Amino acid sequence: MVLHNRDVRTDVRELGALVGDVLAAQASTEAYETVEDLRNAAIDYRRGDAASREALHESVDELSTTREGIVARAFTTYFELINLAEERERVRAIRDADEEGSLHDSFDATVAEFSEAGVEADELRQLLQDVLIEPTFTAHPTEARRATVKAKLRSIANHLEALDERNLTERERNGIWRDVTAEVTSLWGTRQVRQRSPEPEDEARNVQWYLENTLFDVVGDAYEEFEETISKEYDDVDCPKLFEFRSWAGSDRDGNPFVTPEVTDETLARQREVAIEKYRDRCKRLSAVLSQDGERYAVDDRLAESLAADADRFPTVVEEARERYPDEPYRQKLRLMRERLDRVDDVRPGEYPDGDAFLADLNVIADSLATDGQDAVRESFVEPLRRQVDTFGFTLASLDLRDHRENHTEAVAEAVAVEGVDYREMDEDARQEFLTEAILQEDPVVDADEPGDVSETTERVLRRFQEFAEWQDEYGAQAIDTYCISMTEEPSHVLEVLFLADQVGVVSLPDHCGLDVVPLLETESALNGAERILGGLFDNEAYATALEVRGEIQEVMLGYSDSNKENGFLAANWDLYENQRQIARFCREEDVTLRLFHGRGGSISRGGGPMNEALLALPNETVTGQVKFTEQGEAIAEKYANPRIAERELEQMLDAQIRARQEANEEPTEDVPESWVDAMETMAPAARETYRDLLNTDGFVSYFGQATPISVVENLNLGSRPASRSGERTVEDLRAIPWVFSWTQTRLILPGWYSLASGIDVYLDEVGEEEGFETLREMYAEWPFFRTTLDNAALALARTEPEIAAEYADLADEELRERFFPELIGEYERGRELVLAISGRDDLIRREWLEESLDRRNPYVDPLNLLQANLLGRTHRTEEEERTLRLTVNGIAAGMKNTG
Repeated sequence: MVLHNRDVRTDVRELGALVGDVLAAQASTEAYETVEDLRNAAIDYRRGDAASREALHESVDELSTTREGIVARAFTTYFELINLAEERERVRAIRDADEEGSLHDSFDATVAEFSEAGVEADELRQLLQDVLIEPTFTAHPTEARRATVKAKLRSIANHLEALDERNLTERERNGIWRDVTAEVTSLWGTRQVRQRSPEPEDEARNVQWYLENTLFDVVGDAYEEFEETISKEYDDVDCPKLFEFRSWAGSDRDGNPFVTPEVTDETLARQREVAIEKYRDRCKRLSAVLSQDGERYAVDDRLAESLAADADRFPTVVEEARERYPDEPYRQKLRLMRERLDRVDDVRPGEYPDGDAFLADLNVIADSLATDGQDAVRESFVEPLRRQVDTFGFTLASLDLRDHRENHTEAVAEAVAVEGVDYREMDEDARQEFLTEAILQEDPVVDADEPGDVSETTERVLRRFQEFAEWQDEYGAQAIDTYCISMTEEPSHVLEVLFLADQVGVVSLPDHCGLDVVPLLETESALNGAERILGGLFDNEAYATALEVRGEIQEVMLGYSDSNKENGFLAANWDLYENQRQIARFCREEDVTLRLFHGRGGSISRGGGPMNEALLALPNETVTGQVKFTEQGEAIAEKYANPRIAERELEQMLDAQIRARQEANEEPTEDVPESWVDAMETMAPAARETYRDLLNTDGFVSYFGQATPISVVENLNLGSRPASRSGERTVEDLRAIPWVFSWTQTRLILPGWYSLASGIDVYLDEVGEEEGFETLREMYAEWPFFRTTLDNAALALARTEPEIAAEYADLADEELRERFFPELIGEYERGRELVLAISGRDDLIRREWLEESLDRRNPYVDPLNLLQANLLGRTHRTEEEERTLRLTVNGIAAGMKNTG
């Protein structure tokens, strides 16, 4: 069966030609010829038809200021469209493989394997009950495109889908292509670079778009597929709730002064409004379907009782419903359900108190249909809505609050100082003792309403906690029930949040605890001290009571980004792996269920990479079934903008998590040979030392500033957060995102591989090359952690282009360049050599489609890099040149499909 009319080469060729046509029409034929000259010069060098990039250099150097802007816009537009072509190709691959039954990492294959291996129905049922996957969308500023640009690109993507999947007449095809031409022409005339930083509200709306327009509909389809898959091999195994979506957008206060209580309140209100409107719409659609004649079909007792209860609650509305839908009980019920939805944000009584109450009414309808023998109607029309309500509730996505621990410490110290308590002078033990007694006593210690003469920070923190209590009263505890503490180092940092929550009534022990307090461990000291921190909490009377109320589940967040920036790629990965195992073992000994929250970024250096492989590479000890991870920046658009890709992502997450859980059940403690651990214990510290030596070398920060576009990135209006926590440009204080983004722009993906080679070489020197390579190859073949780590480094190495990076190195002072650049390239070349030797591959890239993508993109990114380096090298730039420079950043990000 032929499913598609086109292929990726057709899309790339025709879209590329369209960019050329629009360029010629909107700028000039001469401008088009200039772009073509640059493109051909880059391709000639890449193909080996030119001995050097000299011709490309000359063409870039000869560009006028106006022509520079046109060139930057042309290549940026090209990449935006090529990304759509590759997205469409991914959809084709998914559909073709699904049709052929050859889909890789499929839930279907896993369930079949379980059945063949003798996994009983009860065992599968328990596996599914254990699993809860919580993608958490963040507002981290790694999305370089404007919302307006993204909207135009979505429209073009929809047109490409129609051309590819529909049987069209020639007139219809011409009409669609005319619309694509119009959209690309409009895109050419649209400003690509933001003139202002996005507000936190903008970021929250961006996250909401994916929840509202893609995931809300995809969830029902995904569960239908999961249940169908299970039913092929097992009888009477229902699919429980497997996914929950969460968000930091509008509630993450760490380092972002613009996330105020008003922003959080607006986000909660808007998300509830969207959810309610979605359900009202679905109830109307359902009413059109459930037109069964009450004289022919008998409703069950529960539906009759439910209608009677509605009659007591809304006598007038019930009478209207009976008149409009005589002898149509399902329609009557749905009309009353819409009435209750209408009253959720209304002064009139009778509203649904929460999503569970709405779901209960849907369950009544579903059960009645089942009793009437109308399972087909129930499965097709009611079940998807039940899944949506079960997943999204009235909140759409639950919000996590987050702030830096220093702010909580300051707030507690100032607030209790008014009451005569000198918290600042207390040591850690004294602080824990004071906070514990304060939490357990019945009366509050501080007046959060009138705290007295306190700093702005304290006033802000206290107000947030007051609002926290009000948000839970207004929207329900499930709407905002998690508080994450950045840079947690001590048990008191967690107890401070519990104390502040207690003072405003969010916590009232021993009966009520309305939040999970989540330590974020991101520094080496915090990760290595995790057992000490958690042990202090589990032994604490107040915290142990709170934990019991929360079901003995402890969420711990691991910070991949800052860990990498502090320790380097290899050492950070090993620290995270080892400390996860220790945390999991400790929690198991304490009879506490661990839920790890992986603070992953989009890039390899920030914990990125294929999600299913990452989940399978987690230590067995940590796989309790519950897992939470951040989704950031372009990764959100890449995974969740297209419904088919979004559904595939959910399937891969489930497949990986259920396989990992089954393996953890069979082997609770992962059997890692001592020789492998010894190898890592040798390589990781050596790699950390090499990495830190680089960062601490006098002049490196200056080199970083001169040889990367960090000054442009800092002012690019990517997000509402400042680029650094204090405003200083030091590696320690700089946020991980601009650190990675800047290196990515130069095509020297240093954060994804630097010091890997140094660490491996120390190990090889210690044990000898023959024995060392034998062990490392064994580790790669048999240990998912090491294989994933090395494969991710290989991706970062494959994206690195030393010749392009040299163009940026030339911008630095000669002495700095000669001191740093040869060392960086030496580490890159040795890393490449070692990864290939250990993996046994001839090429760094093991995915053919990725290799094709890079080959397709590299010749087009090169002119943008040379233009950017040229602009950065100018002592004084005009405003027009500044705009072009910022546009090159967008274009390179689009070409690399990654900012950081």
